[in-house]
Amino acid sequence: MQPRISMITLGVKDLARAIAFYEDGLGFPRMESPPEVAFFTLNGTWLGLFGRNDLAEDAQVSPIGNGFAGFSLAHNVPSELEVDQVVEQAVRAGATLTKTPQKTTWGGYCGYFKDPDGHLWEIAYNPFFWVGPEALVVFS
Repeated sequence: MQPRISMITLGVKDLARAIAFYEDGLGFPRMESPPEVAFFTLNGTWLGLFGRNDLAEDAQVSPIGNGFAGFSLAHNVPSELEVDQVVEQAVRAGATLTKTPQKTTWGGYCGYFKDPDGHLWEIAYNPFFWVGPEALVVFS
């Protein structure tokens, strides 16, 4: 059986702006892609950016939507300091801070921002469970 690989695709209003945010602002490694889409390799998955109207048309749904979409994307890092650094980097690149990084009720540390298209991202440190590659495990 072939391994299953997931890909997250975000519908964006301005593809060039979104590419700049993720590639230049956050430093995500961009793959060679056709001009109407952008792909970034992430640890264990891919991120795709596609025009919002085009993605909605492809899925045969309305492109109109606002408010909370019912999900957030999460990026886990190996320390509280790195949570602060990634959130600051995102805000400098054009993100909107929605929750200042802080201790959580479950013993971790996280903050939230919205990317330029309003997609909600959680940047988190979980001292009890590491979701990244084994080589990056950090014990405190």
